[in-house]
Amino acid sequence: MQTISLSIWDNLILLFYLTFLIFLGYRAYRRTNISEENDFLLANRSLSLPAFVATLVTTWYGGILGIGEFAFSYGISTWIVFGLPYYVFALLFAFFLASKIHKENRFTIADIFYDRYGQKVGVLSSIFLLFMTTPAPYILMVALLLQILFGWTFWICLIIGTIVSTIYVFFGGFRSVVKTDKFQFILIYSGFILLLIFLVYQYGGLQFLKFNLSETHLSWHGGNSLQYIIVWFFLASWTFIDPGFHQRCYAAKSTAVARKGILISVLFWFVFDFLTVSTGLYAAATLNNINPVMAYPLLADKILPPLAKGLFFTGMLAVIMSTIDSFTFLSAASRLSSRSLPFRPAAFSTASPLTT
Repeated sequence: MQTISLSIWDNLILLFYLTFLIFLGYRAYRRTNISEENDFLLANRSLSLPAFVATLVTTWYGGILGIGEFAFSYGISTWIVFGLPYYVFALLFAFFLASKIHKENRFTIADIFYDRYGQKVGVLSSIFLLFMTTPAPYILMVALLLQILFGWTFWICLIIGTIVSTIYVFFGGFRSVVKTDKFQFILIYSGFILLLIFLVYQYGGLQFLKFNLSETHLSWHGGNSLQYIIVWFFLASWTFIDPGFHQRCYAAKSTAVARKGILISVLFWFVFDFLTVSTGLYAAATLNNINPVMAYPLLADKILPPLAKGLFFTGMLAVIMSTIDSFTFLSAASRLSSRSLPFRPAAFSTASPLTT
């Protein structure tokens, strides 16, 4: 496994990030009433607009190494495949579903199935939701990135990545997720903006990319068939049943926050897609004979000086880890929902007005 060259300052930045993340999660835990479902699962339905945007945006991009791989291989079509379709369905969700979902006053999607179709269907839907929100792929990805950065054995990276990404969720619930997502939101954008600035400064802008990339990289289809792109487009319709969208809408302070939060999130997703696709194009233009999965790490290792490199890789870790904590929480919430289980876990033994 190829590793990245890091200075002591880069390592200190990464260590500070991992430590501060746990600290933030612990602070949120101290404010959480773990015996109250409404507080633990939805932060008392008090999610403000900035918090809504931060936690929804950061949850979206866990597969950052896969985005780098696709951008390196297929160029601009990354935006057509992984950007545009999701904007469309997210906008439809905002205009037609967000307000209705907020007014439902639920905890999970499974609660709806439980009420309308009975307990067996409710439990079955919880199982499906559990698989939809499994954090396993992202835990594998963060372990791979830690191995690239530090050269540790894979299993050590897997254990450390899992613990640091999830430990605060088990104690602080949704408040911990939101608290850490705000911090990671800043890191995610800062890291890729920093990398793009260095790339433009060293290589130039659009003219450099036109001269060093193939026509395929700069075409809207990236060499893929129309049928291929259409299939990816409609796969994005799963946004309608995305547990993250539903849970954030349940937790929003008002229907206006739920709707506006998604609309603003689409703008931030557009900006981040611009950053990731642009840096992916520079990777394709400047790196040869590499594993495309390594496009972003190798590009940053080549172009960034100490400190800047540490900040970028902190941002990459934040992209993945912000998805891990959210998916861990969502998968657990689908299992712990008091409406979809024949028993109530001890942590949720105190009924709230919303569940009686």
